[in-house]
Amino acid sequence: MKAVVYHGKKDIRLQDWDEPIPGPADLKLRVTYCGICATDIEEWQFGPLYVQHDEPNLITGRMLPLVPGHEIAGQVVEVGRDVDGFSIGDRVAIYDVATCGTCFWCLRGESSSCPHMAVAGMAADGGLAEFVVWPAELCQILPDTVADEEAPFLEPGTVATHAVRRSGARIGDTVAVLGVGTVGMLALQVLSSVGARVIAIDLKHSNLELASLLGADEVVDASQCDVSEQLLDLTNGIGPDIVLETSGSAQAPVQAIQSVRRQGRVVLVGIYSARPQIHFNDIVGFEREVIGSLAGTRRDFETALQLMGSAKMKVGDLITAKIPLERAIQDGFERMLAPEKDVFRILVGSG
Repeated sequence: MKAVVYHGKKDIRLQDWDEPIPGPADLKLRVTYCGICATDIEEWQFGPLYVQHDEPNLITGRMLPLVPGHEIAGQVVEVGRDVDGFSIGDRVAIYDVATCGTCFWCLRGESSSCPHMAVAGMAADGGLAEFVVWPAELCQILPDTVADEEAPFLEPGTVATHAVRRSGARIGDTVAVLGVGTVGMLALQVLSSVGARVIAIDLKHSNLELASLLGADEVVDASQCDVSEQLLDLTNGIGPDIVLETSGSAQAPVQAIQSVRRQGRVVLVGIYSARPQIHFNDIVGFEREVIGSLAGTRRDFETALQLMGSAKMKVGDLITAKIPLERAIQDGFERMLAPEKDVFRILVGSG
């Protein structure tokens, strides 16, 4: 089969790749669509960061080279002999994080912190290929209310849902979302669903317009004002209760910490290739809390699916382009490198 294969830093290739063979507990899917996200680009340009590269993953036994792509939807073409509940032709999305199930964190229900986790496209072959194999227990049949091209957004939707859950946002909280790319747009919708007041912050006017349409209560154009001062103006001089930083840009964590109220909480969701300097007195002196949020749990995945299926998480406007697998590098990866790119998600179809 044809696949995009990641060999190392700045080395991805469209090439022939062995077609995967499902094990007894697996499903084999014909990939309908797989999204390309900023993490894929970070890995390509600066990695390997999270992609397994120094030793084989303990769950999958895999390391570089690998097929990238972790935002995957597909149609079942083969069912493992021990699998029940799935049939050939079923439309499914995958929960892309396989965990060991036996470590301290898994046993506490904190599977997103499993030290052995295997993410599709990072510790196992992912979805930028004609076919993919994944454990059936981590696959979910799609309801009729979720279209094939919407289903890949369940992965960033899971990330957004997990970040909101980590934030502890409640009805009436004021939450600033710093950076409204794909994850930011999804997070603001999750926040709206729990009754939070949402302030969207971005440098792009077009992103802020869409954020308003998707439920942001206020927007802040970071190119036109001092963000911290504007947030104070919008919160009676107090500051937001919570700041979700989703952009991953170099100075965004500093901005988030300086913008949240005293005893407020910052949730860092972006994947950072730079190391900004942070003045820790900005945390200590104001008793602010800073936490990280990575991936998501199966519970978050199921919540995201419920929100999407009930139209409380809308993704149609986040589809920038749909391209064939043969053009994934030129029209996908390379397009996302453009300095003035205007991209949310590019979906790659296997044909």
